[in-house]
Amino acid sequence: MTEVSSQSRPVRPEFRNIDSASLRSYRWPLASIASGMHRVSGAILFFLMPFIIWMFDNSISSEISFAKFKAVFNVGVLGVPGFLWKLAALGLIWASLHHFVAGIRHLWMDTHHHQVSKDFGRQTAVVVMALSFGLTAVVGAKLFGLY
Repeated sequence: MTEVSSQSRPVRPEFRNIDSASLRSYRWPLASIASGMHRVSGAILFFLMPFIIWMFDNSISSEISFAKFKAVFNVGVLGVPGFLWKLAALGLIWASLHHFVAGIRHLWMDTHHHQVSKDFGRQTAVVVMALSFGLTAVVGAKLFGLY
């Protein structure tokens, strides 16, 4: 028993937590960025839920409320120009699209855990980023009247 424990073992690498000094130079993997953005988009959707409900309510209540709703994005309200309201709506559009696409990714990884690898995580993170930003650009172009 002592012979086995006295033999020299290869030195294993130590992985420690990231301290605040090395945090700025640490290169996050793309999969962790996509996962973090999924959490951020969920928090945005949660905290801005009253604004989302207000927009939905005003857009479907009546023709007059829909005209007022459109005027917020064209003229502005509360001293905030319409352009900034459109940017806020664009942020909500990105948050909802990214949260949806990343949620599909997470569901896929949860149900097919035997196929998950580091390369698969990176590839699906690229797909999530491309889809969420691409769809946001398309919907944003419509929001800002480019087509």
